[in-house]
Amino acid sequence: MTKPRILTVTVNPTVDIACTAAQVRPIHKVRTFDEMQDPGGGGVNVARVVHELGGDTLALVLAGGLAGQFLEELLREEGVPCRALRIGGRTRISYTVHDQATRHEFRFVAAGPQVAETEWQAMLDAVANEEGEWIVASGSLAPGMPEDFYARMATAAAAAGRKFVLDTSGAPLRAALGKGLALVKPSLGEFEALVGRRLKRANELGQAALEMVEQGTTERVVITRGHLPALLATAEGVRQRPAAAVHAQSAVGAGDSFTGAMVLALSRGSDDDDAFAWGMAGGGAAVMHTGTARPSRAEVETLYALHKNGR
Repeated sequence: MTKPRILTVTVNPTVDIACTAAQVRPIHKVRTFDEMQDPGGGGVNVARVVHELGGDTLALVLAGGLAGQFLEELLREEGVPCRALRIGGRTRISYTVHDQATRHEFRFVAAGPQVAETEWQAMLDAVANEEGEWIVASGSLAPGMPEDFYARMATAAAAAGRKFVLDTSGAPLRAALGKGLALVKPSLGEFEALVGRRLKRANELGQAALEMVEQGTTERVVITRGHLPALLATAEGVRQRPAAAVHAQSAVGAGDSFTGAMVLALSRGSDDDDAFAWGMAGGGAAVMHTGTARPSRAEVETLYALHKNGR
């Protein structure tokens, strides 16, 4: 029996550079060290985690310029299958700096290149023509793309009987709701922006998520809340899982690691609760590292065992 394939979509990928500085100060030169370079962007991170966990995946990316070529090189070095659709603009570069003096993490995220209609249409065509029972679209849209881009992709996926997972925010997320989504995974802030109000209590948060499921906007809603318990809402109700008790180094790519581990489990036939445990393990393992989406398979499996044992 062949492994189910997970297709990931990244329309605004980035080369993620992470480094450490003794202290970040204005005006002065800030000398950095321990530099790491990772292929990044939501769907890219998901594909990297699925690959690390032994899943079959293909990362579809819009890439341009030398930075786009470097992104492809980094993916090849990790052995992550990738298909790059070339664009005229240059792929963005993002920076994360860890300040040793304050222990703060500074994240500098570029907007990304302008994408023409012919270029984003090529991505819609590629998704329609590539094999993959599960499609995960994750990350922001690039400048020039229509707000309903993910909605178009979700509609086409549902019509073809494919499972569509979306991890984005704002207008692109709102436009895709009700288009046959299998899973959406906003953070707390993204979910509050979506519903238009603050949700201070877990029961209020869970009820709002459950209402989305009951209204048919999506089959599942997962809301991650950093070190606080995450929530999963399905037709069966709402459940919570506490965050793993790990020493957090960086949050970059943690949400994508969660999504990659959970979707891989769902694609392999896990029920929602078991897949939720895998997602918590993936996100927890990711924050243990600096750099982007770097959890190891052994770490994820260890944290999964702890979650299943209720620890």
